[in-house]
Amino acid sequence: MASEKDPTSPVTPLAPYPPLPPTESRTRAPEFYGFVAWTSTYLAFFLYLLWALLPDEYLVWLGVTWYPNREWAVLLPAYSIVLVLLTYLTYFALALAGTPDFSDISTITDSKALLPPSASGTPNPYLAHARADAVPELYDIPIGMVNRVLYSSRASDERTYDR
Repeated sequence: MASEKDPTSPVTPLAPYPPLPPTESRTRAPEFYGFVAWTSTYLAFFLYLLWALLPDEYLVWLGVTWYPNREWAVLLPAYSIVLVLLTYLTYFALALAGTPDFSDISTITDSKALLPPSASGTPNPYLAHARADAVPELYDIPIGMVNRVLYSSRASDERTYDR
């Protein structure tokens, strides 16, 4: 049997109203992780600026005996920007490569379209549901019929849609 402390058990699937107060098992670990990430990011940026902008004499005076060549202070941000731009360009190119041609039928319909069954020699199944008292079945309208209805001129409206 379900107890009062287990409000969403299979026996009592509905939660109680008013809702139970939250338990006090909260930890402050995410706050400490965020603080460490924030301070280490600022420290790394400060050291990067010292390495990029201070003359060699000051770095030697600070006790730094080896550091990468200063041209990397310019190359790392430049390469980072190029990498981000190439990433966007790659995703854009993959999206274009996955897009079907305009002449492809998948730009108009897909495999989930529900079209009426067509039998040779029978009238258009859409016209069978055109009576005023008829409740039509639910079908997707073919794009050719939509184009004929929306974009045909008055002279071509007189033709039948039995095809």
